[in-house]
Amino acid sequence: MEADRLTGAAAEIRKLTIRAMAAAGYGHIGGSMSVCEVLAVLYGAVMRIDPARPDWEERDRLVLSKGHCGPALYAALAHYGYFDPALLLTLNANGTLLPSHCDRLKTPGVDLSTGSLGQGVSLGLGAALGCRMKGLSSRAYVIVGDGELQEGQVWEGVQFAAHRNLDNFTLVVDANKRQLDGYVEDICRGFDLERKFGAFGLAALEADGQDCGSILEALTKAKECGRPAAVILDTEKGQGCCFAETVPFNHYMNISSEMAEEACREIDRKLAEVRR
Repeated sequence: MEADRLTGAAAEIRKLTIRAMAAAGYGHIGGSMSVCEVLAVLYGAVMRIDPARPDWEERDRLVLSKGHCGPALYAALAHYGYFDPALLLTLNANGTLLPSHCDRLKTPGVDLSTGSLGQGVSLGLGAALGCRMKGLSSRAYVIVGDGELQEGQVWEGVQFAAHRNLDNFTLVVDANKRQLDGYVEDICRGFDLERKFGAFGLAALEADGQDCGSILEALTKAKECGRPAAVILDTEKGQGCCFAETVPFNHYMNISSEMAEEACREIDRKLAEVRR
């Protein structure tokens, strides 16, 4: 029942994200779609949060290091009650609280500003270490893309996490297999991520990034393992969005309201099939 609830939340987050981008007319659709499930699980079942108090000191922190996929995070925050979902339709508009990339000074619930790939890991480590120094039991989660793992700063951070045994730190890898310029395998392949993270001293776990139950199981194990962890999610760029899944380039697309509504109908249809 828990997995079913989270699957429904992921579908709603996906629809909210697509409609927000359609209102803007464009957006980073591919990478936003591949994190909808993990955002549903993190905010819906794993993280300690209080949407009524976004700055609550004892909350868990989330850093979306792939900050260009902020629309999906905004949709998750709206779905879980941080602000009115109607605000999503102002995405990227002049004066909006929802800019293209995550900005903690603008959006309720965004813990740290991101956009320059690789830097979010350092921010998340700072949050984890800071919470430990304050005696808080709060955890820090950082979502990175598999293309982003080409940034050396990521691996410096991972080494630091292991050295300081930051057991309140979990790195989540959205392994959707594509980056801006093509397939990760063709540009600079990551090799065996589970073995790499293990060699750096992290507990390394793998999960089906399209299955909320699988994600929840992996994140729960990461939380209980007693050391910093990396959860590697097997995803597809554009997953769950019919017009994005079927094109070679889906990192960034122009999106019409007609495209959005067709995609949302398909999401509802697939969810109904799963629940039969």
